Amino acid sequence: MRGLAVIGNLARDTIDGGPPSVGGAPYHAARALRLLGGRARIVARCAEADRRALLPPLTALGVPVEWRAAATTAAFALRYDGEQRTLELEAPGEPWTNAAASAVGRAAWIQVGALTRADFPLDVLAGLARGRRLALDGQALVRPAHPGTIELDAEFDPALLRHVTVLKLAEDETDVLGGAEAVAELGVPELRELAASVALAGEEGAVVGASVAAKATALRTRALAEAEAAAESASERMALPTVMLLVGFVIFIGYPAVAAVLSGF
Repeated sequence: MRGLAVIGNLARDTIDGGPPSVGGAPYHAARALRLLGGRARIVARCAEADRRALLPPLTALGVPVEWRAAATTAAFALRYDGEQRTLELEAPGEPWTNAAASAVGRAAWIQVGALTRADFPLDVLAGLARGRRLALDGQALVRPAHPGTIELDAEFDPALLRHVTVLKLAEDETDVLGGAEAVAELGVPELRELAASVALAGEEGAVVGASVAAKATALRTRALAEAEAAAESASERMALPTVMLLVGFVIFIGYPAVAAVLSGF
């Protein structure tokens, strides 16, 4: 089993003026993976200057980590006023390259934890998707990469979604993209049904936990069936070469005896 990899930039978060703390998809995903278990790895980046502060809290979670150096570290300032949150991008992280992203190895599923729209260029997403399935964080679509107070927008390149199997969207990200119905038309394979469930929950207060769990089970079942079909297909392709090899071996062994008998006549 090839397992799962989570890739993204670590972030230096400052909350309400307090001391910096580690953030970013790799860290928060590792917290969940520690509880879920299974075959998974984290591929994370930050600047060398921030490595001693940001990497140990991640590695302490016990999930295998591949660290790569970046020119800059993403930095955010978060301020809370009751339930209201203001998010400011102080410094964008360095965009990923194909060379750095190759650290995901042979994972079958990749969770792409983008912090901004600039984190994963189109060619990098295309490379990650080659022979794999991608789950993309909605921040890769709606969060601009310029410093300052973050205002979500829908100015993303639709070509990104050609490489995406699953798109994870928060409620505010869904709203920016035009609502659940518009999101369902984006063309992401494993999004339409989930978007419909979220719309139902928002409009009628429906409980969607069972639906989402069922969808997750269906995704796992489909992935397993496709893997088994690929293995069976590979076995069938090997059948003819194997038979030909055996025939050649029999001829190679038997020909001298047959030739000797025939020469006696």
